[in-house]
Amino acid sequence: MRRSRRAPGFSLIELLIVIAIVAVSASLMTLALRDSSASRLEEEGARLVALLEMARAEARVAGSTVRWVPVVDSADAHFRFVGISERNPLPSRWLDAGTKAQIPGGVFIVLGPDAILPPQRVVLSLGQQRLEVVTDGLAPFALAGPAAAR
Repeated sequence: MRRSRRAPGFSLIELLIVIAIVAVSASLMTLALRDSSASRLEEEGARLVALLEMARAEARVAGSTVRWVPVVDSADAHFRFVGISERNPLPSRWLDAGTKAQIPGGVFIVLGPDAILPPQRVVLSLGQQRLEVVTDGLAPFALAGPAAAR
């Protein structure tokens, strides 16, 4: 009678399962360690980009000047769209009340009716986090990453 002997060690399947478990655990850890204020600020930035583009499109269609103005120290609104139709109001509050907006070198953003606008940027901040929303005047508004000291 002959006994089969198995070589000591791990099979390829066992090694692949362990590697998959380690990879999933590492990816979950990176998600858990991400700064929550940075995530909230990115969400605010993406929302502001969408709102600005909606207002820009409405200004072009209506042929009227629309401005976005950040509001300081108001309980009712954090920003407002001036010149937008009252029938289709856009939101005027941040999702996180701690979000602040600043327009370097100005007090408002012009959104239309011209197709070509001047380059514009808004610096959003939430706690220590900073994020820029920018356009060169031709391209749509977009997130540009952390605000640089200028």
